[in-house]
Amino acid sequence: MTDIALYDMDRTITKRATYTPFLVHAAWRHQKWRLLLFPAALVSILAYAIGLVDRAKLKEINHALLLGPQLPAETAARLSESYAGRVLAENVFVQAAAQIAIDRSEGRRLVLATASYAFYVDPIAQRLGFDDVIATRSVRDDGGAILPRIDGENCYGDAKRRMVERWMAEQGIDAGDSHIRFYSDSSSDMPVFDLSDEPIATNPAHKLRRIAEKAGWKIKAWA
Repeated sequence: MTDIALYDMDRTITKRATYTPFLVHAAWRHQKWRLLLFPAALVSILAYAIGLVDRAKLKEINHALLLGPQLPAETAARLSESYAGRVLAENVFVQAAAQIAIDRSEGRRLVLATASYAFYVDPIAQRLGFDDVIATRSVRDDGGAILPRIDGENCYGDAKRRMVERWMAEQGIDAGDSHIRFYSDSSSDMPVFDLSDEPIATNPAHKLRRIAEKAGWKIKAWA
C-alpha cells in the first residue's frame, strides 16, 4: 500500500497565488524594463475573462511579456531560488507547513500537484519537504533556456488528474493499492478530488465549501 499526501499549492499551501508575483519578482531582478509591459499583461487577463484565450495561452502570453522569449537556465534557477525563499518567508500558511510535516511523519509520500510552472515550483517544493512535483512544464531550447510555451498540458482541472494518473503509472503505483489524501482550496480540482480516497477542502472557496459540506468531507481553515 502506497500512502500519498497530494497537495495543491496556490491558496492551499500559500496564502496568495504565486504566478504573477513570480513574474514581477523575476522581471524586477532580470530585466526591469519588462515591468513597463505589465499593463499588456492586464489586457491579456481581460481577454481570458471574456473567453478570448484559455488559461494555458494566458500563462504563455504573460510569460513572454515579463520573462522574455527565452530565459537562460542558470538565470531561471537563480530567480526561482530567490523567489522560493520569499515564498517560504512570507506566503505559507503555518498550519499547512505543519500538516505537511505530519503527513511525512506518518510515512506518506508527499506530492505537490500545481498548475504553476515546475521550474519555479521545484525550489519551493524542496524547501517544504516534498518528494515529488507534478506541475506545468515549459518548452526549452537546445541550450536549456526556458521558452514561453507549455510543454504538454497546463496542470489544471481534468489535465491535473491526467498528470497525476500518469505520474502514478510511471512510479508503478497501483490506484487499487494506494491511498490518496488530497488537499485543495478550489473546485477546479474536483477531478483530482474524485480520484482521491480522502478529500480535504482547505480554506475552500464558496463553491468548494458547499460541495465539501454536502459530501461530508473534512474542511480545514489554515492560518
